[in-house]
Amino acid sequence: MKFTNILLTIAVCSSLTSCFKDEPLNAECDIEQAYVHTDNPSDIFFAPSDTLVNVLSDANNIVFEIKEGADVSAMAPIFHITEGAKIEPASGSVHDFSDEKEVTYKVTSEDGNWSRVYNVSFRLTESPNKFDFENIRLVDGSAGGQFYEWSDLSKSGGWMGNWATGNPGFNLSAQFIGGSIPPENYPSSPITDGYKGKGVKLETMSTGSFGSMVNMGIAAGNLYIGEFDASKALSGTDGALQATSFGRTFDKVPLKLTGWYKYKSGGECVDGKRKPIPGTYDKGDIYAVIYRNHDNNNKAITLHGDDVLTSPYIVAIARVPEVKDTQEWTSFDVDFEYRSEIDKQLLADHGYNLSVVFTSSIEGASFKGALGSTLIVDEVEVVCEETTE
Repeated sequence: MKFTNILLTIAVCSSLTSCFKDEPLNAECDIEQAYVHTDNPSDIFFAPSDTLVNVLSDANNIVFEIKEGADVSAMAPIFHITEGAKIEPASGSVHDFSDEKEVTYKVTSEDGNWSRVYNVSFRLTESPNKFDFENIRLVDGSAGGQFYEWSDLSKSGGWMGNWATGNPGFNLSAQFIGGSIPPENYPSSPITDGYKGKGVKLETMSTGSFGSMVNMGIAAGNLYIGEFDASKALSGTDGALQATSFGRTFDKVPLKLTGWYKYKSGGECVDGKRKPIPGTYDKGDIYAVIYRNHDNNNKAITLHGDDVLTSPYIVAIARVPEVKDTQEWTSFDVDFEYRSEIDKQLLADHGYNLSVVFTSSIEGASFKGALGSTLIVDEVEVVCEETTE
């Protein structure tokens, strides 16, 4: 094993969860997977894969997405938890999850010194297409400190958790930068003077000497519909690409992507060791992608940083041709370019995922960009084909 991989292992193992102690493995207290068994899953879920939720290391909310009219008044979630841990209420116990009721589970480590609380719910699948970025909250980082996250609200006013950023990964690297970093100084942060109300500021930042040593010396500010897996954030470039999971279920036919932005390039790009890349000039990136979320064998598909623009399951992409330097609010309006037709029955069965993606450095996923490159976005909409119900 290379020296840098050893350092990565130490870093990840020492900082992934708030319930790790330095020495004992039996201090872990995580839910790793949640699933339900039902005789007729199609009565409740759109796809068999919806009966299983892989729980991210820093997540505290577990949501099963269900069909409208599904009876979830007597569901018995089963949990795969870390070895030796205990969970209350018991795994497999029956509870009423109707009307978006949440059931709180407490996981206690084998040594009894650590615990985590998870909120489990069953909710209707929703597909918002207008985004104003007004809903933000501070969350605790697994390596200490806090950072911001965004969400759209469900029809009932609940937190959907449909937007993700790389802030959890920056939180892990921040301990090597030194000192406590205010949440406003993370790569993805809110601003109060958006185009209307709040907006989102995305800035490419340094990850310090440790990040440079492992060829991940910068962190581009990003915001996208999907999930971020902090457990993979420091596991090398390939692992970091897998940390980003793009897309959530979408049941509309998208026509165009519109919104407003400002952009300032940081100039000449640097690589993962923060060495200059001569002849380059950093740019931002704004795009949306819709793709099939199951293959022909009904295996669930999720796009990641290595195939979000190249996967054969992509149906259409809308991408701003060039995010130009501009200190004034500038509109964008781009059509979705289709590679294949939308299957209306598959659409009705929630067989497609949509992601909208913003980043301050177009090659930020490969840890290339210019420090200080800043993209600000607000009032974004995926304009869709009108439907009659």
